[in-house]
Amino acid sequence: MTAKTAHCVANGTDFMSLTRKDSYSGMRNGITRLIKSMESNKQDDFQKDMKRFEELYSRFSQQTDLSLNWSKINPPPTKNMEMYCDSEEIQLEEAREILNKLVVVKLNGGLGTSMGCKGPKSAISVRSDNTFLDLTVQQIEHLNKKYDTDVPLVLMNSFNTDEDTQKIIGKYKQVKVKIFTFNQSRFPRIIKESLLPLPKSKDDDPQSWYPPGHGDVYECFYKCGFLQKFLNAGRKYMFLSNIDNLGATVDLHILKSLIKRQNGEAPEFVMEVTDKTRADIKGGTLVEYNGKLRLLEIAQVAAEHVDEFKSVSKFKIFNTNNLWISLEAIKKVVEEKTLYMEIIVNNKTLDNGINVIQLETAAGAAIASFKRAIGINVPRKRFRPVKTTSDLLLVMSNLYTMKTGALEMSTKRSFPSVPLVKLGATFQKVKEFLARFASIPDMLELDHLTVSGDVTFGKGVVLKGTVIIIANHGSRIDIQSGSVLENKIVSGNMRILDH
Repeated sequence: MTAKTAHCVANGTDFMSLTRKDSYSGMRNGITRLIKSMESNKQDDFQKDMKRFEELYSRFSQQTDLSLNWSKINPPPTKNMEMYCDSEEIQLEEAREILNKLVVVKLNGGLGTSMGCKGPKSAISVRSDNTFLDLTVQQIEHLNKKYDTDVPLVLMNSFNTDEDTQKIIGKYKQVKVKIFTFNQSRFPRIIKESLLPLPKSKDDDPQSWYPPGHGDVYECFYKCGFLQKFLNAGRKYMFLSNIDNLGATVDLHILKSLIKRQNGEAPEFVMEVTDKTRADIKGGTLVEYNGKLRLLEIAQVAAEHVDEFKSVSKFKIFNTNNLWISLEAIKKVVEEKTLYMEIIVNNKTLDNGINVIQLETAAGAAIASFKRAIGINVPRKRFRPVKTTSDLLLVMSNLYTMKTGALEMSTKRSFPSVPLVKLGATFQKVKEFLARFASIPDMLELDHLTVSGDVTFGKGVVLKGTVIIIANHGSRIDIQSGSVLENKIVSGNMRILDH
């Protein structure tokens, strides 16, 4: 064993970094083969994607440690933080003026597979047979009709969602919304053991490829020509958000604070943050690092600091991924090649058992690349993501009312907090979830719901306070129609106990 080898074995981090460096030439050869597998007349766009992937892999191969120096992480300075304010009334003419400066971009690259659905996640019905996309279109149409404006809706699709999305948006032709689409990049998955690209040609199984996270939006928005198109049309800002966040509606007060800034120059980049709760301990947070605002994700935190990262007392806010960004500033950082986002290493095991690595970036991480960046602490209602059927139960319930595509907390609920809901594995898929409810329970007075095992709900069930329902293995619990459960524990043998 050589001295170098012995040192590598002793130090796992050094060993991994050296193997990554050594793999770079093999990765370059693999990428060259992929480009040559394309017909010559179609190589241009694919070659640009592969060049960006190679640049990302080059950074990955040279990094020795993806975590940040914990001692340099500080809370964001007060000068870079603002509190949300909606006290000022915005008149019709002023609203029209500022909306004419806006482009709405929704991240639409995800599939609904985690909830047991095929196709784009945006096509899942979430409320009164309306899908995520339906609700988004209704929101933009309402703005355009009310203020006689023409706010465009832009969808960033992935190769997984584009074909189905193109079919779906055909039904909106009579709606007063101009819808545009562009695709994010398609990168090759990396075989974990060899650090070589998984696909052998551009036509390989779609499982061999992946969309590289929503940080891809800036380059792709520029590359497809939309950035310049909207600048030429007089647009100034992009409002970027996840399509499954039902709280991410266009906010005129935030928009006005950007377009008609009273004090100093307008920010180039605004990240909406909200107060962290114990349900958000893994969410990225806004920090100061080396004199700049940075998005700190849990993947960047060394193991010995993870508990501190999750602390609600130290890190009080988290990123909603609702972002407001100057189009001119995006153009500048892309053209000057100063756009930098930390690499997120996503390890996966495919259905065929192959272990792969995906190198991804997050849109919010770009905040460090913009000169004038701030965070705005917004109400919790602007963060209503639907990631699981537990979230879906909440938005389908009478906790909310729906108006012009936007959800609002019911005035019948005595307090504004959202109940904590935890549904077990038998509710994980949307089809199974729907089959277990004859109707969605009344949840206006619910604080906490936990359901585990084979449980079904009849019609007109009312849940109040803390309700825990656990069916033991091999048992089944049917909550009868009209039942009112308030601070109850329902166990596997149907005993109902006061909680």
